[in-house]
Amino acid sequence: MENLSNKKLGFGLMRLPLKDNKIDIEQTKKMVDYFIDHGFNYFDTAYGYLNTKSELAVKECLTYRYPRDKYILTDKLTSTYFSSQEEIIPFFMNQLKRTGVDYFDIYLMHAQSQNNYSHFTKNKAYETCLELKKQGKIKHLGISFHDTSEFLEKILIEHPEIEIVQLQFNYLDIDNPVVQSKACYDVCKKYSKPVIVMEPVKGEILANLDPDKAKILNDLDNGSVASYAIRFAASFDNVKMVLSGMSNLEQLIDNASYMDNFIPLNEIELEAINKVVQMFKNQHLIACTNCKYCISECVQEINIPSLFALYNQSLIRRDWNPYFLYNSVVTKNGKGYASSCLKCGRCEKVCPQHLKIRDYLKDISKAFGK
Repeated sequence: MENLSNKKLGFGLMRLPLKDNKIDIEQTKKMVDYFIDHGFNYFDTAYGYLNTKSELAVKECLTYRYPRDKYILTDKLTSTYFSSQEEIIPFFMNQLKRTGVDYFDIYLMHAQSQNNYSHFTKNKAYETCLELKKQGKIKHLGISFHDTSEFLEKILIEHPEIEIVQLQFNYLDIDNPVVQSKACYDVCKKYSKPVIVMEPVKGEILANLDPDKAKILNDLDNGSVASYAIRFAASFDNVKMVLSGMSNLEQLIDNASYMDNFIPLNEIELEAINKVVQMFKNQHLIACTNCKYCISECVQEINIPSLFALYNQSLIRRDWNPYFLYNSVVTKNGKGYASSCLKCGRCEKVCPQHLKIRDYLKDISKAFGK
């Protein structure tokens, strides 16, 4: 597969700026303009992102404003939006219409794992998308993946037509026994599949370090805290693109500043990162990335990511503030408390991090009460 782009920074369109709970189109246009003006051209979206509005923003901010050869666009087929093979092509054609393009440069089987892979195979999703590729509506076919390295190898063996793999990859997860970032990366390398990195800052966790961790990196005086996380991922030779879910122009300008002429991390920087990782391990924080997939599955309307963030904050800060904010993130009808969890497990089935959400909610209920 040819180079995705001449630069390794990609624009992930899952965390766009919001204004009055809607995508801030004008700021997003400015971000797209700055991104393209500085030589970057890779964009990543999906139907479900931002309450199904991300693809529409792509059309308004990117594809209706720039020639097709100015950008690379990736979209995805998500299991929750088709129940039979017959529904795949109409869904795909609607995605083309929503994004305003005639083809996708890359199309991914979304969030492949043991929970949904059989749904894709039973409904011949791979075969259907391969036909779309033959028709020129998909240039490159791939997967995004959240599971074990052994299961990734199984998929790559069964589907050699896969050209590229999108993986969660960051310095906190590289040796994580659940996420298995490095093990999955090694499988991709074994089968000569280039890697696109998602979650390089782990849902902003690595971009918003507490003062003690941030000091270790800031003392290096070589860039922002977030820059070390993105450069870490980009330093691996089989990584062809690192996505960043940028939510304001300032973040984009910062990312572009050090990825314009990318320099891999040196030994001193890697040593500093290892110190930060050890500090995280000592705190036993919940490894939530705030993707929000769990929220739509919760019949009790629990804002799980927000509660996890407060719990983590309570472990880091150890003051009254997280407890004071607890009631502000629950719903007004009394459902949204951690204690209202029914333990149905629906949230855990869609969690890309494979978190034991029910157990964590029990811990939060004990810590915060009602």
